[in-house]
Amino acid sequence: MPLNSTPENAPRPGLSRRAVVAAGAGALALSAAGLPTAGTASAAEGSAGTATPSPAPRPGRDWQRYVQAPASRAVRPVRVIDSTGDVRSPDGLLKSGGSRTVLRRPEPTPAPRWPEGTVAEASSAHAGNNGNDGNDGQPRTYDARNAIDGDPESFWNDDTLGAFPDTLTITLPASRELSGITIVSNSDGVPTDFVVDVWQDGGWQTAATVEDNDVIQRAVPFTAKVSTTKVRITVTGVQDTPRGAFTRVNEVWPEPVTPVVAPSVTVDFGKVVVGFPRVRFTSASDNSPGVRLAFSETKQFLTDRSDFTRSDQSGGGGRGTDQFAVPAAGADWTDHKGFQAGDKVYADGLHGFRYLKITLDALVGDAPAARPWGTVEIDSVGLDFSAYLGTPSTYRGWFLCSDDDLNRYWYGASYTNELVTDTFRQDDVDPRNAWSPSLEGKLVLHDGPKRDRDPYVGDLAVSARTLYLTHDDTAAAARNVLADLADHQRADGWIPPASIAGYTLPLFDYPLWWVTCSWDYVLYTGDRSYASRYYPNLLKVLDTWYPSVTDSAGLLSKGLNGTGGYGDYAFLDRSGRITYYNANYVQALNDAARLARWLGHEGDAERWSRRAASVKDAINTHLWDEAAGAYLDSATGPVRHAQDGNAIAITAGVAGSERAASALAHLDATTQRPYGNAFMDNDTLFGDASQRVYAFTSYPEIVARFETGRAESAVDQIRRTYGWMDSHDPGITHWEGIGPGGSLYEGAYTSMAHGWSTGVLPALTHQLLGALPTSPGYATWEVRPHPGGIAWAQGQLPTPQGPLEVKWENSAKAFELTVRVPAGTRGAVVFPMDSRDVTVRRGGRMLWDGRRASDRGVRVTDSRLTVSGLRAGTHSFSAVRHG
Repeated sequence: MPLNSTPENAPRPGLSRRAVVAAGAGALALSAAGLPTAGTASAAEGSAGTATPSPAPRPGRDWQRYVQAPASRAVRPVRVIDSTGDVRSPDGLLKSGGSRTVLRRPEPTPAPRWPEGTVAEASSAHAGNNGNDGNDGQPRTYDARNAIDGDPESFWNDDTLGAFPDTLTITLPASRELSGITIVSNSDGVPTDFVVDVWQDGGWQTAATVEDNDVIQRAVPFTAKVSTTKVRITVTGVQDTPRGAFTRVNEVWPEPVTPVVAPSVTVDFGKVVVGFPRVRFTSASDNSPGVRLAFSETKQFLTDRSDFTRSDQSGGGGRGTDQFAVPAAGADWTDHKGFQAGDKVYADGLHGFRYLKITLDALVGDAPAARPWGTVEIDSVGLDFSAYLGTPSTYRGWFLCSDDDLNRYWYGASYTNELVTDTFRQDDVDPRNAWSPSLEGKLVLHDGPKRDRDPYVGDLAVSARTLYLTHDDTAAAARNVLADLADHQRADGWIPPASIAGYTLPLFDYPLWWVTCSWDYVLYTGDRSYASRYYPNLLKVLDTWYPSVTDSAGLLSKGLNGTGGYGDYAFLDRSGRITYYNANYVQALNDAARLARWLGHEGDAERWSRRAASVKDAINTHLWDEAAGAYLDSATGPVRHAQDGNAIAITAGVAGSERAASALAHLDATTQRPYGNAFMDNDTLFGDASQRVYAFTSYPEIVARFETGRAESAVDQIRRTYGWMDSHDPGITHWEGIGPGGSLYEGAYTSMAHGWSTGVLPALTHQLLGALPTSPGYATWEVRPHPGGIAWAQGQLPTPQGPLEVKWENSAKAFELTVRVPAGTRGAVVFPMDSRDVTVRRGGRMLWDGRRASDRGVRVTDSRLTVSGLRAGTHSFSAVRHG
């Protein structure tokens, strides 16, 4: 079926999320982001807040009330939000064994037909296709004659995207008396405004005018009966849907026929859930009445079709809904992928959604296996939850602070990530050639529960950290992905971003994320076997492939070595020297050097460290824009400055303190929006780029603000970004991207629960609470709080040796800090205030009197007091402010 300007699923200009697989390897629009590296030395510290601390809760208990996962894998909806047509007891769907919900629909009368010899002509018609229309794989035409052929499955589709008027003219073989007409369209978008003219007395006369239509079957009665040989429909407006602003007319009938409203019930599960829908039918009429299920993550895109289905994307006959023909004796039906009867009555299986609409209806093409009329009785509706079930008992790491909003965002991020932690199954992975036998049956981190159900390594750069800090006992979900991508490394060293397109999707930046994600995995888990086994892959990608795309200045330059068509996390049309790529390169080289030193490969470590320093110097020489006080997005083309490159330049240590401050000031002045910070400072890359917010690229900016002493601005950015998502439908979970005005940046296609958007969780744990690992397996760690005006915070980080617990309270008088250290580890604490303004005691013992230390483990660096050498046990400190 036509999608925008082509009948195939071609990428739309300016859109950036994985929208398409073209022929062969294909090009898919993507989304990901740059991230800071855990374990990297920070710049300056955040200022100490002055809020009066509220009483801290009991550790390990009060945080549990923020956990969002369902209590069990059997999930039920929480409310009925709508019903239409002939429905009895709609609330019966909510609880098994109570009153039963009954849907009734009479058998429809046959539609009126035009007389033999009637013809139709149109102002334009979309070209046909070879079956790549996202429906049933059958070739289709979109000619005008489809509007009068009596087949409601075929339709006329004009060929002028978003341009009007569009006209359809029907010519009868002889004059006929008409009292009106009926226009039948489809849920891909209906004509909203149109005029119906009839041919009389040698000219066109207006018989009816319709405005603001929003129904698929629209009866258009004339004010008086007319005799005519021609009818002309002039369309001046249509619904603009993800399928494109085309005029689509399935049928025109020569009489006004008011439709019988299809009985339906819409239920709300209260939040986004994922799994296999289940409906318990107790009985039905004996004509095989059909039901159609439509799913959506938001009310905005809750229509007669799902906001997204894999079958529509791949050509599975889904028509935007899942179908089931109900037997007369009823059935306890679980939605699994496949056809119910031969090649009829198709269901998609697993879905990620919040809202579910059940309608007594059937596709015309599913007859006689399913009929759109009859009676259906339903006992209950539910879901078999398929993702990681993150109940309080499963949490090995937690967070709690004095700010209720921040707590909600932390646990919203954890739940979002739980939704993407799932088993890789052939039936419900991305249908665009993403299935791989090497991943089948393994636990992975998908992009989203709705889409894309394929693990991308760039997304792991955030989602894996979220996993390590909450449910580290499932760290295999990250290892499985990293190992599988390394096992599919190309001969020239390039590492694929995901299994999609048979591991061939060409991305320029994602091999760098594989390096950083590999270091992260080792840093959090201490898995030496992984590091040793895949170290050769690390060598090959850094010493073979990236040198092949390095220019004479030592900078990565997209376009070299045949990479002109390569994409990046958002498949952006940028090439040459890009700050984001090169700052990521510095980050990856330093991460690789750390891993090499840990394995004893000092020569490799030195080489990569020297190269990182050289690339850093080249970035500062060639990509700094003195006039703007920020790093350029690209050294070529229109001048713009991007969030990704500027933020990662700071977190990767490319920017010194002055340039870091200047770059953040530039982002403050040009990108702040009520719903976060935009990822570009102007629209030279594509329209509305300066209005688009990615939580994924916002994560490194938030970290940069914390680590350069701007904790309050970091918290403000968190509140705007995550507060917007938390307070807008569907609530709780974190969106793939935010568009102009706070909208869903790719409409219904947008994933409203995306693991790459959960950076608020590691930011609050690592930066605000301040605890993070500094060597593999938490052998060493650091606690460096950045309070940002928060009165108190506490939390637990899971380590291979046991939990690392931290709590602090911050007041105008003192900063109180307690760290409980697991055996086999050692670390340091850094206080968030100028060392000259405080005295510090551990227990009753003075460690620092404001001028000198009484312990050789106490030192001052950049005016901050550090106490090092802390080993197993509980350590409590009091830093009292002078005066």
